[in-house]
Amino acid sequence: MDRHEWLERVAAIKQWAHDGRRAPHKPLLLLAAIGELQRTGSSALRFADAEERLKRLLTEFGPPGTGATPQYPFVRLQNDGLWQVDTEDGSTATENLGQLRSSGATGRLAPDFEAALVADSALGSLVARLLLDREWEDSLHEDICAAVGLDLDALEIDAVRQRVTELDPARPRRDPAFRQSVLVAYEYRCAMCGYDGLLGGEAVALEAAHVRWWSHQGPDTVDNGLCLCSLHHKLLDRGVIGVSDSYEVTVSRQFVARSEAGKRFVLDLVGRPLGEPQAGESLPERAHVAWHTDQVFKGPTRLAAG
Repeated sequence: MDRHEWLERVAAIKQWAHDGRRAPHKPLLLLAAIGELQRTGSSALRFADAEERLKRLLTEFGPPGTGATPQYPFVRLQNDGLWQVDTEDGSTATENLGQLRSSGATGRLAPDFEAALVADSALGSLVARLLLDREWEDSLHEDICAAVGLDLDALEIDAVRQRVTELDPARPRRDPAFRQSVLVAYEYRCAMCGYDGLLGGEAVALEAAHVRWWSHQGPDTVDNGLCLCSLHHKLLDRGVIGVSDSYEVTVSRQFVARSEAGKRFVLDLVGRPLGEPQAGESLPERAHVAWHTDQVFKGPTRLAAG
């Protein structure tokens, strides 16, 4: 099916309707699955693992007084041709909570729908916008995307990049698994400052930074990545901070901070050893580090305080 046909199918999902009451259960599940696909490269959600998270979503963004019942959309969304549920024991998934848990029921976007979303970033953005606009006020869209782990801005940027790739077919496509691979390698901890914040079990303000920029032939691989908090990712890309040949944090002598916060978050990093990834993964290749030092870092390097 083409993009238009998928959007028509999403728009036609069957939702319980009575006397003006809201029933955003299926849209929330779809958004959660698209967020999972964006973060991990797979939309699969094992019910036993996702149950509490889906309950929180329904409680926070569903109508009051209806109860959080994630089993209903988890099973019924299959009827709309966008979702499938498989069990480990081969049984048919039912709306019985005990059966969904014990059977190892796992739901995921229908394979052809998932493949279409992977191949067409604009489709993911359009589906998300369609669901958000149909179900919630604009003021809630950002909160809902954060709750389901969906970076809508990144999806839309990827759609633009995808169009650029179509115009320049020799250019490689970005790897959607890059962020997750880097965060796992560094065990969800900033390699500069050690920040490791989670919200509801999800990493928050932790990002996968390219050492050699993707726009300049930097690969989407762990040996060209660093797990950094949002602050240090921005400072790395602005050339305020960098990495030395001996894998210590460098800070530009041009950077000035007079506050205690500036000292603590930036100046105190001078000479600090870079946090290492877990066993089996490697620190950034020295060739990528050298490119960043030459092309991005605003030297000269600040010396450590005596």
